[in-house]
Amino acid sequence: MAKKKQASLMRSLIAMTNPKSPISEQYRTIRTNIEFSQIDREIRTLMVTSTGPGEGKSTTVANLATVFAQQGKQVLLIDADLRKPTVHYTFRLQNTTGLTNVLTRQLTLKEAVFKSKIPNLFILPSGPIPPNPAELLGSKMMRDLLDEFKEEFDVVLFDTPPVLAVTDAQILANKCDGTILVVSSGKTENENALKGKELLEKANANVIGVVLNNKKLKEGNYYYYYGEK
Repeated sequence: MAKKKQASLMRSLIAMTNPKSPISEQYRTIRTNIEFSQIDREIRTLMVTSTGPGEGKSTTVANLATVFAQQGKQVLLIDADLRKPTVHYTFRLQNTTGLTNVLTRQLTLKEAVFKSKIPNLFILPSGPIPPNPAELLGSKMMRDLLDEFKEEFDVVLFDTPPVLAVTDAQILANKCDGTILVVSSGKTENENALKGKELLEKANANVIGVVLNNKKLKEGNYYYYYGEK
């Protein structure tokens, strides 16, 4: 079981375990496209969501955080999926404290943040699952925290629940500089992808692009594709 978990970790954090792979290069391409997506507005807070579960949003945001950190930037990855958090599994951390503790003023940001094994990359797990995730994410404390995030870090990335499942992503989207929608090749229906994009735009999100995940090449490899909306 331990070997399976380790193998899963290696697959999900390929930008760390195999930085010279074609997939890692695609993540760096996405990073570059993000940096150049807004000419007059720097993207410092970025939200990553999907239309439904299992489409690869958490893998995408973890690897994006890694390649931003490899660039030398101070990066904070926040697990804002307060319903089914997974970031702590990816980075092999405890989830006894995290974002929910900061939002309820039980801990300061510095007390709740973990330093990952990747240089320049810091992690804020979700913390205990609350009964009112949407209310916490939409709170004044969350707005105040965003300012604090920007003071402490160069880039802040949020892993959020699927946009078609709950309203959490919509609530957080208009507070971030940019939003990326992850869709899975052969799994995400076109109608759902369009509906997810529409919901985000109705929430005044700045949807800067879409990542197509799990697209098989003839050689059996995988790549990630970033496209403008």
